[in-house]
Amino acid sequence: MRTSMRSAAGAAAAVSLVLLVSGCGGEGKGDDNGQDAPKASASATSAPAAKALSAAELDKLILEKGDLKGYQVAKADTGDVVPASSVTTDKASCVPIAHAMSFISPGSPAASAQRKVLEEPKKDAKASPEEALLGGLGVRVTAVTLGSYDGQGAQDAFASVKKAGGECAGGFTVIHGAEKTKVGKVAPESVTAGEEAVAFTITSEMEGEPFVSKLVVLRQGNTLASFSTISFVPGGVKAYPKDVVDAQAAKLS
Repeated sequence: MRTSMRSAAGAAAAVSLVLLVSGCGGEGKGDDNGQDAPKASASATSAPAAKALSAAELDKLILEKGDLKGYQVAKADTGDVVPASSVTTDKASCVPIAHAMSFISPGSPAASAQRKVLEEPKKDAKASPEEALLGGLGVRVTAVTLGSYDGQGAQDAFASVKKAGGECAGGFTVIHGAEKTKVGKVAPESVTAGEEAVAFTITSEMEGEPFVSKLVVLRQGNTLASFSTISFVPGGVKAYPKDVVDAQAAKLS
């Protein structure tokens, strides 16, 4: 990796973690058939709005070293976490995908927390130093980001990511400072986690070659969890880290 997961994302827009998922509006506003919309019930209108968790509370909920066997977990470096405004795209609707891939919670979170989760390479006593090095480069590295929202913020942010997956299927360009990363394809993938979840296989361009990464975003209550996974093995990431996603979902439930 060039420096941090963020730099990698710059190289891959998927854990370039160049930042992909933020912005983007929510889904439709309801029927427009000329009929009056049904009035909300008294219980619904009186229900208290969801209150966002603090950064300290998220830090207790995000994955830590003891939560996963076979993985190293560390806090994101200061340089890994950048303001949402510093990452843009050539298609406004694709910002949510871009942010989710770069330690940025989509939408307008009240607080967030980040971790880097590194899969430990399998040890082979018979492997040569060169083979061991290649094995290390082939492990999956996942940027995990939690964001907590007030009111319906988490639902709206999740909807923006889901919508972006469809509108940006044909590709877009991520702009982070002077770096531009071309994403050629965003393909949906099956995933079950939290109250609702989406997953994508993202094919970017790195030095003229395809670079495949995975992105998973799940919602549990008013908290959103994003998982952006890369690997430098030829062909890129073959599958998203289900054990990482499941472990984080369990801590949020």
